[in-house]
Amino acid sequence: MTIETQRLILRPLEDSDSERMFMMDSDPEVMKYLGTPVATLQESKDAVRMIQKQYKENGVGRLAVIEKESGLMIGWSGLKLLTQPINGHINTLDLGYRFIPEFWGKGYGMEAAKASLDYGFNDLKADKIYAYADAGNTGSNYILTKLGFQNTGAFDDSGVPCFWYELNREKYINNNAEN
Repeated sequence: MTIETQRLILRPLEDSDSERMFMMDSDPEVMKYLGTPVATLQESKDAVRMIQKQYKENGVGRLAVIEKESGLMIGWSGLKLLTQPINGHINTLDLGYRFIPEFWGKGYGMEAAKASLDYGFNDLKADKIYAYADAGNTGSNYILTKLGFQNTGAFDDSGVPCFWYELNREKYINNNAEN
């Protein structure tokens, strides 16, 4: 499950990624649209182990994003199998991404998300991939729209208004053939 792009390497999360994960998930700016920042390194270690378990149980999970130039883990991106219903969907692939703020605005989110979609549609042969974002998170909503996702409506996620997005394989492949 290792994916390489021009500037990034996406690879399975390792136990040693916990400290960088903690740096990211304890930052209130990162968690602004995602919930309460983590308070301890142990919470990040537990999150890494949960994702590693998803690799074994579901064959997919979020991947560490490594910046080639620095060798640093700068965030995560990738596909996750929704095993609990979200907006009425279950057992479907969900695209997600999260980055450390110093790496925002460099196009890494788009680059990592595109690589994840390529993997999902070309290697996993998914017919559709879904995503959702807090309605107020203009950055994530912009990236999803630019990737070709269609906003198919709003829903409430534990009291938070979110937009639901869908991207089908045919549209993705046709859009990328044109570029």
